[in-house]
Parts: sequence; structure tokens; C-alpha cells
Amino acid sequence: PFAPGSLSFVNVAELLALVPLPIPRIREEAPDLGILAIDDLGDVTLQAHTNSAPLMVHLPLYEQAVDYLVLLQQRGAQLQSARFLPYQLAFDVEKLMWEMDFFIRHFLEGFRGVTISTEVREALREELLALVRTLSAEPRVVCHRDYHSRNLMVTPDRLVVIDFQDARMGPDTYDLVSLLRDSYVDLPAPFVDHLIDRFRTARGGAEDRATFNQRFHLMSVQRNLKALGTFGYQAVARANPAYAQYVPRTLAHIRRTISIEARCTRLRELLAPLLPELA
Repeated sequence: PFAPGSLSFVNVAELLALVPLPIPRIREEAPDLGILAIDDLGDVTLQAHTNSAPLMVHLPLYEQAVDYLVLLQQRGAQLQSARFLPYQLAFDVEKLMWEMDFFIRHFLEGFRGVTISTEVREALREELLALVRTLSAEPRVVCHRDYHSRNLMVTPDRLVVIDFQDARMGPDTYDLVSLLRDSYVDLPAPFVDHLIDRFRTARGGAEDRATFNQRFHLMSVQRNLKALGTFGYQAVARANPAYAQYVPRTLAHIRRTISIEARCTRLRELLAPLLPELA
């Protein structure tokens, strides 16, 4: 049982309905039974849809997903109110660094069984702390927080957004990285570049591409390291091996990013001996 109107899902749904974004409607609420009755959106996620046909067939769906993000960020700024939970939470230094420690504990040590010396651990945390300080200092927008192909449902009319109950404030690249550096699907570079340009243009294009790319890359490193922590936690602490299959793709995302981003040179030097895939 829960108190009426107390669930974060309900609170965030009210905000997203005002944006408006397409989300499952809450049909009935039975707090005494602990039940919400919401729309059945079927079984086809964007992940499943994308893996079923050539990728370019799905370009309009990804363009729609990017347009949703622009709308969420722009309208989210206009709708700011203490009434809604996302405005009370943020990806600050503490939260982002907690996720990096989660990666060290549950992926490096738990899943991979890596032994990390005190010296290396301190150096790694120092480098990760510098990364998250940069990210947390960016202007904040409303973030879905888990905006990837598994949380976008393909319906006959349009994409519908689900799993939004953990929404909070964060960098404008956070959700875009989740969508385009997705652990669950492979997106070719030209496809990603087109969608990044679409995002930048829709937001006015005031920021030059090089500056935006650096912010995107840094967010990508943090987001994908966090994903590895989640996969390691699921595999070891929860005895759920299903997520292990997504580790190679996520490591590949990180390797490509830290190889081209100058600010990640030291991080690569520290991680490569611990994770040979990043060498």
C-alpha cells in the first residue's frame, strides 16, 4: 500500500503530461492495494524494433526520440515547480561520484575480480572526481535519467516513454548519451552524428560542434561506466546474468570515447591495465 499521490511515477507522470510527452496513462489508482492500472503499450521496445530491420528504417523513430528530449528540456525549464520531484533532485558531484564508486565496487572488483592497489584506487577516484565535477557544473535540465531503447515503446502512432520515475536535473547531454551510446543497440557513427546535429539545431545551434562533442564525450564516459556498474551488480549481487551480454558493447563505447577525447588520456592510462579491452 502507498499514500495517494505519493509515488514518484505518478508525480513525474503529471509533469511529463504537461510537457507534453507521450506516456502511459494512469487509468486507476488503488493505493490501499498497492496498484496502479496503466496503459498496456504492447511488447515492442525501440530495442526490439531496431534489431529487427536495417537501422536506417528506424531513423524517423530516433529523430522522434531526439525531438522529445528537446521538448522535455525546453518545456521542463518553463514548468519548474517545487511540486514536482525532478526539480528537487540533481546529478550533483555526490550522486555522480556515487555511481563511479558503484562501478569500481560492482564491476571492476565484483564482476571482473580485479584487485586494485590503494595507490591506483586513489588515482582513479581522483580522475573520476575531476570528471564528475566538470559534469555537475554544467547548466541543468530535466533528465529522464534512463532514456534508452528499452524505455521507448513503439506503438502504431508514435514512441511512448516509460520508466521515467527517477527523473532529475542534470546536464543536457545526459539523456542524449543514454540514447546514442546505448548498451543495447549498435548505432553507426553517421547515424549518431546526424542525430546530434538534429539535437543541436533544434536547441538553436549556438554552441559549436567541437565544444558540444567534448561535453557529449565526457558524459558518455560517466554514463557508460555507470552502466557497467549496474551490469556487474545485477550479475553478481543479484545473480542475474542477463546483463553480462551487454558488457562488450558498453566497453567498446568507452574505448572509442577515451581514445579520441584528450581529457580522458589519464583516465585511459589508469583503466587500461584493469580492463584490457580499453587498451
